[in-house]
Amino acid sequence: MIDLGISKLALIGVVALIVIGPEKLPKVARMAGTLLGRAQRYINEVKSEVSREIELEELRKMQKDVQEAAQNVEQSIHQTWSETENELRNIGQETDSALLHTATPEHLAIKAKNFRRKKLARSSAIPAWYKNRHGQRQKITSGSARMARHRVTARSGSSFF
Repeated sequence: MIDLGISKLALIGVVALIVIGPEKLPKVARMAGTLLGRAQRYINEVKSEVSREIELEELRKMQKDVQEAAQNVEQSIHQTWSETENELRNIGQETDSALLHTATPEHLAIKAKNFRRKKLARSSAIPAWYKNRHGQRQKITSGSARMARHRVTARSGSSFF
């Protein structure tokens, strides 16, 4: 920028005093100060406006990049979804065709019997080692019946004291 030292400012002040005169110099100095302030404000406004435009341009670029990334993600999700849907349809068709060939009434009865047997084995209270040793229970009693059978009866007529 302009290199103004104290000696140069003093020289400018002396020349202005001689040319303008002592009575008009304060008015001219005030006017020069206000014009210089206006110029600085205008320059600052232009700088801030330029920086805002640059930031807006950067934001537009970022927005465009984000939109492209979102579209890419959306496309990949749709592609994966459609591939999975097609695979599931193929598996369903294969399963349906396999079930049509193997689903006979005898086969279904055997499957139902095995299911009931496995369910009973899972939900039973008898340990597996006992079942293996003694076979299946012949008579099923409820929990309250077992408690009544093993309940201690109070002796009548005798007291603790």
